[in-house]
Amino acid sequence: MTERQDSPEPNSSSTNQNHDSQQHTDSSSISSEVVKPAADINKTFIVTPQINPTRKFNLSQSQLIIIALALMGTGLWFDLSWLGFTGAVASLLFSMGIVLNSMRGWIAKFLTPQERKNILGFIAFIVAIAGLFKYLGFYSAISNWLTQFKYDEFGSWADWVGALGQISIAILAVYVAWAQYVISKDLTIQQNRITQQQTIDAYFQGISELTINDQGLLEDWPQERAIAEGRTAAILSSVDAAGKAKVIRFLSQSRLLTPLKRDNRLGRPMLDGSGGYAEERLYGTRVVSLGVMLAGADLSCQDLRWTDLSDANMVRANLSRSDLVKANLSRTILYEANLAGADFKGTQLHYGSPETASPRSRTAIPNYETGEYTGVVVERANFTGVKRLSGEQRYYLCAWCGEKSRNTIPGGCEGIPNKLGR
Repeated sequence: MTERQDSPEPNSSSTNQNHDSQQHTDSSSISSEVVKPAADINKTFIVTPQINPTRKFNLSQSQLIIIALALMGTGLWFDLSWLGFTGAVASLLFSMGIVLNSMRGWIAKFLTPQERKNILGFIAFIVAIAGLFKYLGFYSAISNWLTQFKYDEFGSWADWVGALGQISIAILAVYVAWAQYVISKDLTIQQNRITQQQTIDAYFQGISELTINDQGLLEDWPQERAIAEGRTAAILSSVDAAGKAKVIRFLSQSRLLTPLKRDNRLGRPMLDGSGGYAEERLYGTRVVSLGVMLAGADLSCQDLRWTDLSDANMVRANLSRSDLVKANLSRTILYEANLAGADFKGTQLHYGSPETASPRSRTAIPNYETGEYTGVVVERANFTGVKRLSGEQRYYLCAWCGEKSRNTIPGGCEGIPNKLGR
């Protein structure tokens, strides 16, 4: 594009010269620039750029790589070794810059300076170890060993390798079989749990229908009690520890294990005037009497809070790490029972004062005011690690557990007499 301003000078020769110069620039397509300084607006300067008749061809790096590969392919096609080698070297050099730049960018993006330092240190460590092996003669020793190696014995080595491979396959097969056994065992345990829960639900439903009539009153005829006890004994012998705990909690919260006050004529439970049944420890009758159903039972690590286990025969039962908070264990037989780690917070071991309370007796009538013959039998029981044991509980246990069990009670039994005498 031509940019021009006519000078206001009335010189005709200058005007003609400028006109000829304009025609010359238009014909040769050369742009001119007129510079007018601010100091002298009457003077015009025309700057004409130099003409470069030679045009340069700038090829990108990708185009150079393609050309080099084309040369290499041509050399391979026409069997021109010098051309193929030249093209291969050129393509290698041209592509090396791109590869190095991309690697550098990837390292800067995905590796922190600390990670780069760690990788460099690891590589330097490997290279240094390899160099030390070289100077220590390790490679020479391996070379000498390979030179002296008897290749005719390689067949026996191959047999050994084959035997090891077969042994490995056998071990893998045993592992697969064991994994299948474990999976099958887990599925069986899960199915047994589902079946057990269904059995317990059916037991709950049957006991409810047996003890409650259409008016919602608790029925308690002797034959009904016998059937309820028979069902309870059957279910407790066929379920695991968690199932036993569920049955005990159901019977206890339903007050089927509590001795209830009876009508002397009809034998039915009597109401206490507060919306519940009246409790009578001395002469009351239980709907379900546990008896010896829990003798030797495993109830470890179970939730037995607020359950009524009074008068139950639990000889050699395992109650370790069980939650016995507020449980009633009066007149319960825990001879040689394991109570290690059990929670005894608020657990009722007897009635009355601990100084006058004593374990149950086969012949003597219990006194629920003084506590005589109302306590739990704890001779030779294990109390190691019992939690939240109160002072009254510790006194009773130390007094009636025997010399062997006194050593297991937390806090010791110093100053507490051994009333059991053995």
